[in-house]
Amino acid sequence: MSTYTPIATQTLGSAAASVTFSSIPQGYTDLVIVVGSATFSANSSFYVHYNGDTGTNYSSTRLTGNGSAASGSQTTGVNGAQIGAADGQSSSVMQTCIVQLQNYSNATTFKTAIARWNRSDAEVAATVSLWRSTAAITSIELYGGFANGTKNSNMQSGTTISLYGIQVGDKVQKAQGGNIVTTDGTYMYHAFTSSGAFIPNEALTADVLVVAGGGSGGGYFGGGGGAGGLLYFSSQSLTTVSYTCTVGAGATGGDLIYTNGSNSRFGSLTVAVGGGYGAVGGGTSTFTAAIGGSGGGGGSTTATTTGAAGTSGQGNTGGNGFTLGNYPGGGGGGAVAAGSTPANNSSGGGNGGAGSSTYSSWGSATSTGQLVSSTYYYAGGGGGGCGQLVATPGTGGNGGGGAGGYATLSTGNSVTSSVNGTANTGGGGGGGGKVGANTTTAAGGSGIVIIRYLA
Repeated sequence: MSTYTPIATQTLGSAAASVTFSSIPQGYTDLVIVVGSATFSANSSFYVHYNGDTGTNYSSTRLTGNGSAASGSQTTGVNGAQIGAADGQSSSVMQTCIVQLQNYSNATTFKTAIARWNRSDAEVAATVSLWRSTAAITSIELYGGFANGTKNSNMQSGTTISLYGIQVGDKVQKAQGGNIVTTDGTYMYHAFTSSGAFIPNEALTADVLVVAGGGSGGGYFGGGGGAGGLLYFSSQSLTTVSYTCTVGAGATGGDLIYTNGSNSRFGSLTVAVGGGYGAVGGGTSTFTAAIGGSGGGGGSTTATTTGAAGTSGQGNTGGNGFTLGNYPGGGGGGAVAAGSTPANNSSGGGNGGAGSSTYSSWGSATSTGQLVSSTYYYAGGGGGGCGQLVATPGTGGNGGGGAGGYATLSTGNSVTSSVNGTANTGGGGGGGGKVGANTTTAAGGSGIVIIRYLA
C-alpha cells in the first residue's frame, strides 16, 4: 500500500501571485510537495513561506548541474526558502520539483526541507533549506521571487501543485477506495464518482452522503428532469469489510429517450432513487412526468402538464406545465425545493428546484458538486422548456440542474438547446429541445457517494 496520502491539489485556472495550503493536518511524519508543472510571468525562482513567516528566517545550500559543469552556493538570512529553478530563466520555461518536509509537525526543532527540481532549458538541482522556527508547519505558501525571496512574478494558468502526507511510522491508511481521497484537516473524505468498493482498515465511525443520478428533461417544450434522490447517513459504524459503493448514472438523453436516473447506494443502506424524467411537451409522443428521487416537471400539452412526485425524504415534486401560449414546461424537483410552475401560459419555463447546500463543506473538500457563490450544492432539478414569443426557458436548480431550452413552433427549430445535468451532482436535465424532432431530451447528471471520518 502506498504510504503517500493525498491532502490537497491546486491547479490554477488563471494567473496568481501564490498558492497556499492551509489547515494542514498534523498526523503525518513528513509532508511532500509535488509541482507537476509551473511557469511564471517573469524570470523567477520558486520559493516557500511557512505559517505566513516572511522574515529573514530561511537559509539554504544548493547544488546544480547542467550536463557539463556543476556548482554550489549557500544563502542565509533570507525571507523565503528556495525550492525551484534559479533566477534568469525565460518566463516560458517550465519548472518541476518535489519537496520533502521532514518532521514538520514537531514543536521542538527547526524545520528542514529537501528539494529536487529541474528546468526544462538548462539544469537539475537539489537544495537543503532550513526554516529557523520550532513551530509546527500548518500552512505553506508557494510563490515566485528573486534570490532574497521577494515576490516578483505570478504563477501562470495551468500550474499544478499537490500536497501529500507520509504516514506516521508503519501506520496504514484508515480506509481504501474512492476516486478522490482528501482531507480538510478534520475529516478524511473518500468520494466515489464511479462505482467501487470502500474498505476500512480498522473500525470506523463514518458519515455517508449518497446522491442518485438525475432524470432526463422532456422534449418539445417539456418539463425539467427531476434531481436524483439525496440521502445522508450519520455516524455509521463500519467494520473491516468491503462496502459496495454504487454510483447511479444520469439518465440518457436523445431522440425518443425518456428515462429516469439510476439509483445510488452505499452498502446495504437505503437506496437513493434516480430522478424522474420530465414530461414531453407535445408532438406525436405522449410521455407524462415520472416519479423519482425528485419528480420530473410537467409538459405543455393537456395530457402531460402535471409534475410528478418525489420520494419522501429524498427529493421534491416537479412543477406543472401549461398548454398553449408560450408552451412553458414545469421545472424538475430538487433535493430542497419543488420545481417551479410557470406563472401562466404566457410566461417562460419553470425553474428547477434547488438542490442541497447542507454538504457544502464536503464539496469544498472534494471539489465535487456545483459551486455557486462560494457554496457547493448537490441534486438540483432541471429547468422547464418554453417556446413561441418568450425566450426565457427555466434555469436549472443549484446543484447541477440543466437549463431548459427554447424553440419556435413556426420553424420547428431549436433556438436554445436544453442543457444536460452536471456530472456527479445528481442534477436533472433541462426540458425543451428541438421541435423538429419533437422528442430530443437532455441527459441527467450522474450521482456520487462520499464517505467521511475523522482524520
